[in-house]
Amino acid sequence: MKVTGIVCVQECYGAVLNMEQKLLHVFDNRRQYFTDTKLVVSGVATLWHQTSDSKENRNGRALNAKSMRAVVTGGGGYFGYKLGCALAGAGASVVLYDIHKPIWEVPNGIVCIQLHREEIETVNIDGTRFIIDACKQRNIARLIYTSTVNVVFGGLPIEDGDEETVPYFPIEKHVDHYSRTKSIAEQMVLAANGTPLAGGGILHTCVLRPPGIYGPEEQRHLPRLAKNIERGLLSFKFGDPSAKMNWVHAENLVQAQILAAEALTPEKNYIASGQVYFINDGEKFNLFEWLTPLFERLGCSKPRIRIPTALVYVSAMIMEYLHLVLKPFVELSPLLTRNEVQNISTTHTFRIDKARTQLGYSPEKFAFADSVDHYIKTRPETPNHHLFLKVLLSFIISLQCCYLDCPHLHGTANRHLFNIEIVTPQELYLRN
Repeated sequence: MKVTGIVCVQECYGAVLNMEQKLLHVFDNRRQYFTDTKLVVSGVATLWHQTSDSKENRNGRALNAKSMRAVVTGGGGYFGYKLGCALAGAGASVVLYDIHKPIWEVPNGIVCIQLHREEIETVNIDGTRFIIDACKQRNIARLIYTSTVNVVFGGLPIEDGDEETVPYFPIEKHVDHYSRTKSIAEQMVLAANGTPLAGGGILHTCVLRPPGIYGPEEQRHLPRLAKNIERGLLSFKFGDPSAKMNWVHAENLVQAQILAAEALTPEKNYIASGQVYFINDGEKFNLFEWLTPLFERLGCSKPRIRIPTALVYVSAMIMEYLHLVLKPFVELSPLLTRNEVQNISTTHTFRIDKARTQLGYSPEKFAFADSVDHYIKTRPETPNHHLFLKVLLSFIISLQCCYLDCPHLHGTANRHLFNIEIVTPQELYLRN
């Protein structure tokens, strides 16, 4: 959506490192500086530059209406957009930088720069390196990287984990590229803490680790879940019935971002320098219970059938393979990925005591039902893909029947089904 006062420019850069020259051209024309950067696909790295006079803001006191300037790469996504709007609302000049323009109404005065989709492959890691180098060369003293809980979670249970006792999950054992690159990028940002700036001074960095993000205009997870529920593709359960996970509302994550920026100042004794923080709403839920409002608003029954997690895992692996094979011909998103199977089936919850104590983080109460209501009222009409998805569901059911008809497959570490070895994440971890 394009509204008055917004400039949307489509750019095609030959390489990630050429981003600097293009962005600096925007800064020169609009007198802007790096302030907030979200790595495309990978996450948010927030770079702060401001003078000493601060303006009070409900999400923190680290904003300066006159002097703060910002670039939000990944600003076309839900959280990047929300953070950009929060910064603009405090008076900052903001550039949104992404492979697509935001679909929501954007405040006047914000500039949108569009990157071509084929150029995002190296951004997760190379882009992080570029941003760190830009901080050093341009004397930007604060960098906040928004990572993910997946850097420590890889399918093994974690209950009320904290920053000091939960180690990184081995990079080579992650089942998805996203988690691997997030882990590498996070460690790069932390390693950059304390390095000197070209003009004098020190770079201070910290990391925020959120779980799944939700909110009334989130367009990645909620619409996909709703479509699959209506198509009857989530009529089954799997995993530990007591498995729980955390969620974070976009507004709470924005609050944590701004508080973290403040905690990297001399006024706060750089308390967040070199630190990591788990950020969530302070509550934990079983996914199927969490989705109850969505099932109810859609008029669908909650899933009652429980199927083996190993079966769902291998089905997800097959769907990921089909997605890659068919990608040149049709855009077909997997019903579930292996990473999502791990997240749903295994408890992984984290404490936010450190963020409360050091940052002053105080999450507001939000109801997922409100986000669901907003989605139901505003969702567009979508084409009907029931036939293909019913065939896919039939395939999954056939796999289950084969699984149930072969008792010797149950409970073994090495299972072979159609020449595919089915190994749970826990077994893979223990093997290595």
